[in-house]
Amino acid sequence: MTEQLNVQQMAQRLTAADNILILCHKNPDGDTIGCGSALYYALKALDKNAAVLCSDAIPSRYAFTNARLFKGEFEPKTVVAVDVASVQLFGEGNGVPQFSRHVDLCIDHHAGNSGYADFTLLNGSAAAAAELLYEVINAMGVAITPHIADCLYTGLATDTGCFRYSNTTPSALRMAADLAELGLELHELNYRLFMLKSRARMMLEARVVNDAHFYKDGKIAVAVVTQELRRELHAEEDDMDDIGTLMRCIEGVEVGVLMKETPQGAYKVSFRSAQHINVSEVAQEFGGGGHRRASGCLIAGPEQQAEKALVEAIERAYAAL
Repeated sequence: MTEQLNVQQMAQRLTAADNILILCHKNPDGDTIGCGSALYYALKALDKNAAVLCSDAIPSRYAFTNARLFKGEFEPKTVVAVDVASVQLFGEGNGVPQFSRHVDLCIDHHAGNSGYADFTLLNGSAAAAAELLYEVINAMGVAITPHIADCLYTGLATDTGCFRYSNTTPSALRMAADLAELGLELHELNYRLFMLKSRARMMLEARVVNDAHFYKDGKIAVAVVTQELRRELHAEEDDMDDIGTLMRCIEGVEVGVLMKETPQGAYKVSFRSAQHINVSEVAQEFGGGGHRRASGCLIAGPEQQAEKALVEAIERAYAAL
């Protein structure tokens, strides 16, 4: 079982370590990549040998974070996970399993963290893992450069939906203001992260909304992105990023569900909830998890059967209110 650390204790363990491998979760988002990159540059500032490893490719929208990617050039002595709630979320690619079997340190903001690491800094109330890492880097005595600020902001802003989601707190807003004062490229990053979209992404959004299925008098919306649709629109993996939030943008929808078909025929499911329904509990019925208003899981096909099971689980959650 993991031992819980506070910010100062985590900072001390990181500053005492060397040959550090930073693990991100599979299907990486802005928080795990932003944290991995920020921590890499903070450790580099202390003359530590470090690198970042992810089982999947880094999405092009986060390429500017530009951390050193692990190529097996050193033997890791300390393995650190950022924004990873469970071992299953590390993935199987790029040789990750040989390192995820034993994780020394974990920095996370998922309340359901499984406690897989030896030592964990966990705060389920934090808006993003980046919020915790910001405190850790300060405690390490590292000066936050404009680039580290960009990386930390990427984690904070993407996990709060550019401060539109309910997990946005006064603390998160204060951190954003602090980063802006430290040289953050605020306007450029907001454009890159939240406004700039490929043509395929724009077409995909239109199809997703147009083909959505509605249940419970429009309170539940389900959309499916099949492999066939992706091929038709020439949509890349980057174009899938955070598309699940679209369903919740439809007036009257309280629970939005996006089912993305994998090449193996299963469905990666993204849940988004307004207020009443705890979608983390819904996701847990299918072996997933996450936050109260944003969660995910993986479910086997066929499509219609999977959709039926998901909708029935949400309807049970409504009945339990």
